[in-house]
Amino acid sequence: MDTTDRTYDVAIIGGGAAGLSAALVLTRALRSVVVIDAARPRNAPAARMQGFLSRDGMAPSELLAVGRQEVLGYGGELVADTVTDVVRTPTGELALSLASGGSVVARRLLMVTGLRDEVPDLPGVAGRWGRDLLHCPYCHGHEVRDQPLGVLGGAPGAVAHALLVRQWSADVVYFARSSPLTGEEVERLAARGIEVVVGEVARLVVEDDRLTGVELADGRVVPRAAVFVRPHLVPHSALLVALGAGVDHLGWPLVDASGRTTVEDVWAAGNAADPRAQVITAAGQGSAAAIAINNDLVEQDVLDAVLTNEKR
Repeated sequence: MDTTDRTYDVAIIGGGAAGLSAALVLTRALRSVVVIDAARPRNAPAARMQGFLSRDGMAPSELLAVGRQEVLGYGGELVADTVTDVVRTPTGELALSLASGGSVVARRLLMVTGLRDEVPDLPGVAGRWGRDLLHCPYCHGHEVRDQPLGVLGGAPGAVAHALLVRQWSADVVYFARSSPLTGEEVERLAARGIEVVVGEVARLVVEDDRLTGVELADGRVVPRAAVFVRPHLVPHSALLVALGAGVDHLGWPLVDASGRTTVEDVWAAGNAADPRAQVITAAGQGSAAAIAINNDLVEQDVLDAVLTNEKR
């Protein structure tokens, strides 16, 4: 699709729940909108999406397919591409360079580029992510309830993660790995009946395409049906940083309640700004950002109209 001969009201980088929700609101507000998506959704490994009112159990890909059709139905445009750079034009718009060689110009920009999950580099991990190696108990806990569960230590907040996972099963093992526990942590885990296993984890044991246990470096195997881990969350914020957006000490963009960043005309929503946002939360944040963006455009349209009348 040729996007070079027009200026859109809004360009949205990212076609997940946040991006499509924003596009739906904006197209219904009669704004010209283009959504540019690289087709690398964070939740692609998950077979089902849970906790989304009226869509519980739907495949993530199905939700996105329905969302795309809704956006297209209101005149939005979808571009399958990757944005490689964003710069300010001499007239104040935002010009987006695409990996394909094309470009897009827009008056406002919404970044919904998500984040990257960095999980422990252990044998067996890569193929189980989102299946029976899990991170979010609210997303997956009900599906593995009352089963033998494990929680991998070694990350900040891992003990709190284990105490949370305990809500879904009375059989939880905490694998401390190389991280020593404080006396208080030992007491809290014991009080909830969570067994602590000390020793390095060698691999996840997988049999017949399902996780069956956790093997330690000394050869012990602890049977488990699913394992939770708190991944290191890395924001996809390179484009925002290049634009000069303010970020916190962990690299997350500084935004207000509507998602407005410190860069004029630029918003961020979903996991691009909030690492804790689930799909339903991200969709709501996209909607809120879209309303703020439209209100901002209305204000500019009014100012432009006043200036035009004054010149007559």
